[in-house]
Amino acid sequence: MKITFLGHASILVEVGQNTILIDPFITANEKATGKVDIGSLNPDYILLTHAHQDHILDVEVIAKRSNPTIVSNYEIAMHYESKGFKVHPMNHGGNWNFDFGTVKYTNAIHTSSFPDGSYGGQPGGFIISSDNKHVYIAGDTALTSDMKLIPLTHQLDLAVLPIGDNFTMGVDDAILAADFVSCDSILGYHYDTFGYIEIDHKEALEKFTKAGKKLHLLPIGESMTV
Repeated sequence: MKITFLGHASILVEVGQNTILIDPFITANEKATGKVDIGSLNPDYILLTHAHQDHILDVEVIAKRSNPTIVSNYEIAMHYESKGFKVHPMNHGGNWNFDFGTVKYTNAIHTSSFPDGSYGGQPGGFIISSDNKHVYIAGDTALTSDMKLIPLTHQLDLAVLPIGDNFTMGVDDAILAADFVSCDSILGYHYDTFGYIEIDHKEALEKFTKAGKKLHLLPIGESMTV
């Protein structure tokens, strides 16, 4: 799998011939300006962890062009189905075999509402499994003991964890989360976009190293392979 960081909590996953876009928030992210061309994004699937604007802002513009399948909780899926988009609803604990591999919808502790305040279902995360590789995308979440269930069924190759604090886990809790999910390779996300979630990169990297883990802080637009 090729993982590209598009800024904030937006991730592009390339698996074989399929492209999966997660939580597209690009056009309003000043840090992504000039680094990510939204017009070049033509995903086969869009996965949404929850309904907050900083995770769904660019869904409709991209989906109108590329006609992807939108995968999320039932309420979010029905919201987009009512607008004429293709959807696949899921809920916590569920698995589904897509043509690129398997997706499991995991628990997350956060809130979820659309920009107009309407109910966005319960937030979640995803484990994407393909070609014997497993990537956990936590979504916006607090540290939760539910994460300890993940290594009972999946040996993760990468965990994508929020590290910006204030609205989600911070660096210290993310290190504990890495222990919970039994994964020493962590891609940090949901940091620096706004003043509330700015982090000290040097300190974060040092803390993960001291804990015996590798923290990847990808520049926006850059990729890593799992």
